[in-house]
Amino acid sequence: MTVLEAHGLRKAYGKTIALDGVDLRVDEGSILGLIGLNGAGKTTALNTILGLTQYQGELKVLGRNPWTERKQLMRDVCFIADVAVLPRWMRVSQALDYVAGVHPRFDRAKAEGFLAKTTIRRESKVRELSKGMVAQLHLALVMAIDAKLLVLDEPTLGLDILYRKQFYDSLLNDYYDRNRTIIVTTHQVEDVQHILTDLMFINRGRIVLSCSMEEYESRYQEVMVHPEQIGAARALKPMYERQALGRNIFLFDGVDHQQLAALGDARTPSIADLFIAVVGNHSGETQGAAR
Repeated sequence: MTVLEAHGLRKAYGKTIALDGVDLRVDEGSILGLIGLNGAGKTTALNTILGLTQYQGELKVLGRNPWTERKQLMRDVCFIADVAVLPRWMRVSQALDYVAGVHPRFDRAKAEGFLAKTTIRRESKVRELSKGMVAQLHLALVMAIDAKLLVLDEPTLGLDILYRKQFYDSLLNDYYDRNRTIIVTTHQVEDVQHILTDLMFINRGRIVLSCSMEEYESRYQEVMVHPEQIGAARALKPMYERQALGRNIFLFDGVDHQQLAALGDARTPSIADLFIAVVGNHSGETQGAAR
């Protein structure tokens, strides 16, 4: 089942083009990482998906037009932008009361069960909680809603590494069931690499790379090349080259793995390194190898 499909999606703010003819498709059960620099169009893309801004082009989310059918769509969609949106004067128990009163698919018992795994007290006010605890509260509220699509925009920004790990572990273990779909944007790509099923890079309003994580792992290889093999490595036309610790590191797309292993130490590149290679070499242009 297709959860989200867009064709020629475009959004401009005056002379600034935030989305420039975006085509994308997200299937049910996917965990999509949408990666881009500040100002690349990530938040605008999410706002169109959530029905928060008008757009040009075709867009369907769970079979609905998000701009004209937002009320119905929000029964099946949850969104976390920043944990700071919770009112600081509100008590934890009041937050539970509020969500139970406004969302027909909220399961209070499930939320209470998630919170029981934390040290958060029901009588505490949001302002008395650490940012990590607020993230736990926010996630407990969202995970207790029977939604088909969860959209996360920098959900762990400002959290330390422990809370970031706990956040994504909870997301996988307590929420994701292969029928739900998750879209996440983050600059902390090392935190999400192990949970993603699909990867998408956006730059200057255009999708410059789109692939499954299986394709990512089979297509891309990074090699720390032996000094005597540098000429042979360059002959294979790497998509990117850099230096680290006095060694030359090359990133290849679609080259035979055994052939690359003969050049030096080969491994799957990090998402961050691949992003730099794609966006750095093809800024503003769609990468020819991307699908």
